[in-house]
Amino acid sequence: MESRWLDRFASLMSRYVPDAISACAVLMLVLVAGALALGNSPEHTLEAYYTGLWMLLPFTMQMTLIIVLSATLASTPFFRRAVAALARLPRTANQVVALAVLITAVTSYFYWGLGLVLGPIVAVNFAREAERRGIALDFLFLLATVWASHAAWQFGLSASAPLIVATPGHPLEATIGVVPLATTIWSPAAILHELLYTSAVIWAGCAFMPKQCRPVSHFPGTAKLAEAIAPDANAAANFAERLERTSFATLVFSAALVAWLWFHFVVKSAGLEFNSLNAILLLLCLMLHRNVSRFSRALERAVVAGWPVIVLYHLYAGVAGLIQHTTLGTELAAVMASVSTPLTFPLLTAASGTLFALFIPSSGGQWAIQGFVTSQAAAEVGVSVQRGLLSLSIGDHMGNLASPFWYVVVAGIAGVDFRSFYGYGLAYAALWFTIGTAMFTFAPC
Repeated sequence: MESRWLDRFASLMSRYVPDAISACAVLMLVLVAGALALGNSPEHTLEAYYTGLWMLLPFTMQMTLIIVLSATLASTPFFRRAVAALARLPRTANQVVALAVLITAVTSYFYWGLGLVLGPIVAVNFAREAERRGIALDFLFLLATVWASHAAWQFGLSASAPLIVATPGHPLEATIGVVPLATTIWSPAAILHELLYTSAVIWAGCAFMPKQCRPVSHFPGTAKLAEAIAPDANAAANFAERLERTSFATLVFSAALVAWLWFHFVVKSAGLEFNSLNAILLLLCLMLHRNVSRFSRALERAVVAGWPVIVLYHLYAGVAGLIQHTTLGTELAAVMASVSTPLTFPLLTAASGTLFALFIPSSGGQWAIQGFVTSQAAAEVGVSVQRGLLSLSIGDHMGNLASPFWYVVVAGIAGVDFRSFYGYGLAYAALWFTIGTAMFTFAPC
């Protein structure tokens, strides 16, 4: 199938899409104008922006740790050997695409952070092995395809909004009660969506592979991602160096983390949340890297993957503050609710979710802002709150696939310019939105 139109579109987007910081500045100006037009005073609007700017400080550090520790875990010999072994299995370009998508989708389904950082590693390893075997494959298109398959996390075991409403004591419990996962991420509509979308990504990745391929060897910095971390070349010169190359420190910290996790999950009967999740990631990193020397070098390389979150989250949080702390967010959501019918509700909810997701790079944060209005609108038009939540999740990841924010993170891991594959990502965004709105309009949930 001819794919030149997609190549031209991707090239066009690479020339005109702004970087994440510039895009955030444009969005901020648009929302400031909207807030003022709705009668918010300049002082109130300014205070809303400043309140939002720093409202995600703890969350930002948690997210940074998730990305950095996930990247550190993905660089362990265990994961690198596993990915390298799997990369040797495909014999054709279509098999490369299919297996790379399935690995990333399954990993993302179980945990979004590991899927996010493992995806670029999978793309690089599979592209390098394909080039070695003479299989024509475009690396940038494969990277975009693998990134698109990461969307499977939205209805997986780490899905933010479904986990929030399934937890007793959540903010909307008095309104909607506790919503079991069996009616959200394990509903027929969600499961069918996961299967159809993943299959569609594989089909599109095979059908629209560019004819003029850019192999991974054209990106020298990227190819290094497939290389294993080199062992210590020099012998330990002193006691300190010998100590850091033993398992002493990693065993001490691992024992402490195991004890805390036992206390947290067994003694206290507490659930999984960001802090306990990061404790598990840290434990796995220490155990699989085995010594401080290897762990530290992997961590140093992994920090590069987390740089966009450290600063960009706050800039986007400032924009989110304009929505959350002025009347702008309420007015936008009310308009969407007023024009909804049972048939159009999923489409309009997904569109509304997309709009908000452009400004709020957090699924949990988006539900915190839109959850009440979405659940109220669902009741008014006569559909289930589950249908509203799942439709909002379609919009959430549509925003992720349309905003430069997460492309910058993926590009930082892969060592390329995010603009080089952004246009391909938008094509997959259209696929995600179309399948999602159809599923949550007509399939049972």
